[in-house]
Amino acid sequence: MSNTAICIRSLSFSYEAQSLPIFKELDLDISAGRRFGLFGPNGAGKTTLINCMTGLLQPQDGTVELMGRQLRTHDTSIRSVFGFVPQDFSFYHELSPMENLAFFGAWYGMQPKKIRERSKALLDVLGLADVANRQVGQFSGGMKRRVNLAIGVLHEPAILFLDEPTVGVDVQTRHAMIGYLKQLNAAGTTLLYTSHQLKEAEQLCNEMALFDHGRIIARGTLEQLLTENGATDLEALFIQLTGHDYRDG
Repeated sequence: MSNTAICIRSLSFSYEAQSLPIFKELDLDISAGRRFGLFGPNGAGKTTLINCMTGLLQPQDGTVELMGRQLRTHDTSIRSVFGFVPQDFSFYHELSPMENLAFFGAWYGMQPKKIRERSKALLDVLGLADVANRQVGQFSGGMKRRVNLAIGVLHEPAILFLDEPTVGVDVQTRHAMIGYLKQLNAAGTTLLYTSHQLKEAEQLCNEMALFDHGRIIARGTLEQLLTENGATDLEALFIQLTGHDYRDG
């Protein structure tokens, strides 16, 4: 098996309403087993890139390979390779955690017995066992985030994409979720993580890239990047390399 989890070659993407591409001829390799952080200002193209890596968007040119398998339109078999925890809640609010996991497990192609076993184990480790049969719409934001995470890892993917997985949660929940993600990584899951929680990123990521205006402007371990740029922490580095101007328009 290749030591490369994610291989992107000459990837280009444009929205019809925009004259300039979001990114053009982008190359990126991420080794298997890494906890890789992708950071940049709003509008830099991070979420678009993740959506291309997960098949939610179709690039105009280039290729994406996940664990040596090329991502192709309508190839449902590659669902088993990766999981995705999006910023938006990706479940049915009228269903319980167990019902949601049963639905998504079937969508992943898992066997019913395996779905039940994995669901019970995940709800236990994520602190949701006592509410396994309650309607998710009644949950707090932190509980919903944990349901989102359970759905993303239910099928034990080799790669897990995480787009702002802890947004809006309290300190205890964030700490527990980051601890669980590190456990997944230690067991072999490659993580690709993006967030504006830069202190959290320092705790989680062992390699990172700063992405702006559709290109990678810096890459390495946190220690390497801080040393190379004379920055004190990731937030200072972020501001130094991407600027001080408002970027949330």
